[in-house]
Amino acid sequence: MARYRGPLDKLSRREGFNLYLKGERSYTEKTAIAKRNYAPGQHGKNNKKMTQYGIQLRSKQALKRIYGVLEKQFRKYFEEADRKAGKTDEALMQILESRLDTVVFQMGFAVNRRTARQMIRHGHFLINGKRVDIPSYRLRAGDIVEIKEGSRTIQQVKEGMELAEKLNKSPVWLDVNKDQFKGTFTRLPSLEDMDVPVNLQDIIELYSK
Repeated sequence: MARYRGPLDKLSRREGFNLYLKGERSYTEKTAIAKRNYAPGQHGKNNKKMTQYGIQLRSKQALKRIYGVLEKQFRKYFEEADRKAGKTDEALMQILESRLDTVVFQMGFAVNRRTARQMIRHGHFLINGKRVDIPSYRLRAGDIVEIKEGSRTIQQVKEGMELAEKLNKSPVWLDVNKDQFKGTFTRLPSLEDMDVPVNLQDIIELYSK
């Protein structure tokens, strides 16, 4: 599947805020968004007022880039969320947060979602004791994510766990046992549990046109 392989800092600059895509560096003042807080390109410094459509589009693009999801898959997620009973915005975020690559990152086993995807594809993780190498695999309540015994000493795991400890990151819907290199996806998170950096209503309105 095609993926964006360009500079990650450029994506944050395009959206106008830190998307935290580069691991530990994203949490320092060395990021490009901290040094050049304007969009990339020769017209990046122009403060042109955006239309309502432009604002909605930027919200969608930012959320897609945070989770590393392409347009076709993101639209499918939205359509699935829209069919569910309850709030569409909450259902959409639950779908994104239940992806295996996001859970691996949130558990602190990778410094970012991109690294988590690479590790998953290389077969470093077990779900309920079985190898799963699909980053978009969706977890259900009670599923146990575990790093394979032979993969627990690789550098990516070490860096992920060190960063998670520094950030004191512990989402309430995950139960992580770092000593055993495993964690449980205890439940779907609610909107109140999550720190959503974009206006989800913008995305709903954009796709509802």
